[in-house]
Amino acid sequence: MPRRRPGRAAEAAAAVLLLLLGSTACGSRLPESDFEHGDTRTPAASTGTPIRVGIITSATSPVGGDTFTGPRDGAEAYFDRVNARGGIAGRRVEVRLCDDGGSGVGNNECVHKLIDGADGDAVVALVATTALDYAGASRVSHARVPDIGGQPIGAAYDTWPHLYGIYGSLAPRAGTPGWGGKLYGGTEVYRYFKREQGARTAAVVSYNQAASAAYARLVEQGLKAEGYKVVPEQVDFALPNFRAAAADLKQQGADLVFDALDTHGNAQLCAAMDQVGAHVVAKVTNVQNWTTTVPEDYKNSPRCRNALWATGSSRDFDDVSQPAVREFREATKGLKTHSQWQLEGWAAAMWFTDAAKGCAKTGVTRACVDGFMNRSEHYTADGLLVPVSFERLAAPPRTRRTCLSVARWQDGKGWVPQGDMNSTCFEVPQLPYSP
Repeated sequence: MPRRRPGRAAEAAAAVLLLLLGSTACGSRLPESDFEHGDTRTPAASTGTPIRVGIITSATSPVGGDTFTGPRDGAEAYFDRVNARGGIAGRRVEVRLCDDGGSGVGNNECVHKLIDGADGDAVVALVATTALDYAGASRVSHARVPDIGGQPIGAAYDTWPHLYGIYGSLAPRAGTPGWGGKLYGGTEVYRYFKREQGARTAAVVSYNQAASAAYARLVEQGLKAEGYKVVPEQVDFALPNFRAAAADLKQQGADLVFDALDTHGNAQLCAAMDQVGAHVVAKVTNVQNWTTTVPEDYKNSPRCRNALWATGSSRDFDDVSQPAVREFREATKGLKTHSQWQLEGWAAAMWFTDAAKGCAKTGVTRACVDGFMNRSEHYTADGLLVPVSFERLAAPPRTRRTCLSVARWQDGKGWVPQGDMNSTCFEVPQLPYSP
């Protein structure tokens, strides 16, 4: 079966961080020795008591109130479904939410509140963590609390043991990001558009700002490794001239457009592309922008809107031909919008539930759930995820067979899947980058 590459969500996570345009700060770190001998107490698991899980979300943050809430909403919907069907071995799942406000201080407060608890109500695990600044990651690891299916915004899930990101990891996770401080990402997205869509020239649009420019360089590195002609386009952050960038990428004959922009910048770029008649094979976006809000976000650019493609590692949330997707959509039909992050939050909650069911006979403890997660190999969440594994490789692989999910937006149809994610696979090089 196909295996995940290390740091699978590197590109997507980097793009998410660009929403802040570099304003986030790194979280505090505890030394390796600190989490080797920490408090490993487990909440009581007596029959009939609820199974408590925590969900930390940057629900209010500098980037907007709904930016990071998708995984939380998907996870809550899944746990509601579990409880409606009798819980886990007759025990209800009690979800405790905490909004960290998008700050490191707030994140540490949420971690303390949930994993230490009061009056014996500490959580067994964290699920679907989506934190802008996961400053409390080292404390979670120190307490040996399994953190299941979190979104890798930053390097925490490739740094600490007991943290299990939604896309898996091959890194040692011994207190240092990746391998010697370097993470690795593959070139499968660029390979896909080259082989399947015949693309040869790619524009990369960024702001003249540190975080944006750094991510653009990462994309350019991958494109060049796949033999593309790369057309870099940089616009001023304060007064961006997207029309000039669009005109130039048109003149240069770009087949693809990648970006290191925020959502608003993307909408402006698309509108400018329509205005100057820049027609491309694909305007490629990431999993965080894989939502039903496309018509609203890109209302002024119908041609560019219908050239939007998204890539990721989970099954298209609009692909209701798949039974597991239909189940997700039915359970979340009350939500005003739908997104790929909601589906991944749903998958994260399923992952915890599977672990808890496996521990039901002996006790749903932190140690048992963590053991289940640590042994996870090719987990798919009922086919919603490209097979996920956790391995601790001493050295990063030079190449990796990687599969990806691809969808294209079409007005009137939504996100249309392009092939099957378990067969859209490539053997690609793994390129280093600094988190």
